[in-house]
Amino acid sequence: MRVRTLMTELWLPQPLDEVFAFFSDAHNLDVLTPPWLHFRTLTPHPIDLRLGALIEYRIRWRWIPLFWRTEIAAWEPPHRFIDRQLKGPYRQWIHEHTFESLNGGTLMRDRVDYAVPGWFLEPTLDRFVVRPDVERIFAYRKAKMQELFPARATASS
Repeated sequence: MRVRTLMTELWLPQPLDEVFAFFSDAHNLDVLTPPWLHFRTLTPHPIDLRLGALIEYRIRWRWIPLFWRTEIAAWEPPHRFIDRQLKGPYRQWIHEHTFESLNGGTLMRDRVDYAVPGWFLEPTLDRFVVRPDVERIFAYRKAKMQELFPARATASS
């Protein structure tokens, strides 16, 4: 199994506790996922995010309905958490989220280690289908986070 890694970084002008609180509500993933995936959290609200919490989702990828179950594999508020796929479209999906106070705001980092099914077709599937989709998902998420957490206006004297 070939594991690939995607890393992203985004600075937001809001405090660490505020940004982490947003990510502590798993239903906010519905907002951060592009509409073309038809993503929906199935686990009823509120979800008690903690070590071992299970969350279920449904997506539709290229007209194929898919079920996805993740587990919170690490929970270290307000600095870090990891979700990992237990059932879903990938052979492996481990997503580490980190949050750091920096320059009056929050630096968010994501590291996703994923593996694509497909045996000998896997390199082609990843290069032309999966990797571009994963990059588009995270680009959408970045834009949405910048929209949801804009720079605050400062009062002028």
